[in-house]
Amino acid sequence: MEYKKDFIKLLDTTIYCESVIHNKPTIVLIHGFVASSYTFNRLKPLLAQNYSVITLDLPGFGKSEKSTTFTYSFKNYASLVLQCLDYFQIKEAHIAGHSMGGQIALYTAKMDPSRVKKLILIGSSGYLPRAKSYLIYSSYLPFSHVIARRKINSQSVVRNLKNVFYNHSLITADQIEEYGRPLQDKNFPKSLIRLLRHREGDLCTEQLKKIQTPTLLLWGKEDRVVPLTIGKKLTQDLPNAKLIVYEKAGHLITEEKPQQLYEQIISFTEE
Repeated sequence: MEYKKDFIKLLDTTIYCESVIHNKPTIVLIHGFVASSYTFNRLKPLLAQNYSVITLDLPGFGKSEKSTTFTYSFKNYASLVLQCLDYFQIKEAHIAGHSMGGQIALYTAKMDPSRVKKLILIGSSGYLPRAKSYLIYSSYLPFSHVIARRKINSQSVVRNLKNVFYNHSLITADQIEEYGRPLQDKNFPKSLIRLLRHREGDLCTEQLKKIQTPTLLLWGKEDRVVPLTIGKKLTQDLPNAKLIVYEKAGHLITEEKPQQLYEQIISFTEE
């Protein structure tokens, strides 16, 4: 099934979006930090058999605008997800988020629970506090983006991929190219600085306990980025949640276990 690939305007920002819209329930896929909708490259065609599927590159990432005016907060990202539903004239949808995208999915459900039918959190971030004050203050220094650029350039895409994969044999040249390309955008470091400045802390236990949306948590047992202990704590704090754990899988289980994820998502959303 062929995806429509387009650039759309949401919250005065140019967003790259891929979609398959047909007469089936909708699922929106939200990627994580320093990633893009390519995160769901292997999962999307499976889901498209049963859902209308929308993926978007968040502002600052992937092919979307690296805006120097967008407010890079979770609240604003959640507003953008809801505006995306408005753009496609969708009343309610399942929202799936990987890593930081899971936290954005939670913020979306908190902001407007009537629009979120079910939540799927894939190796979701959780319980991270806001950046320390001195880091936020430093983000206003004139050359902070230069420091960020040097930090980015010092990072190896291959090394980072090895950190998120359990099975390193699954890493491909295409993945190295796709995950590395957005890092070359001249405004990418400025986006990261603004995210550091604007990002609230993750939702706390008290806030999570108020989210009644049915939630499925999918986790790699060998996740070194967001350890399984976070998934277990989220499952305890969310009132209507269940956790599925995959053996021999790391943080990027969308690439390592797409068929298994697809089957669990189908089972969960059809309950």
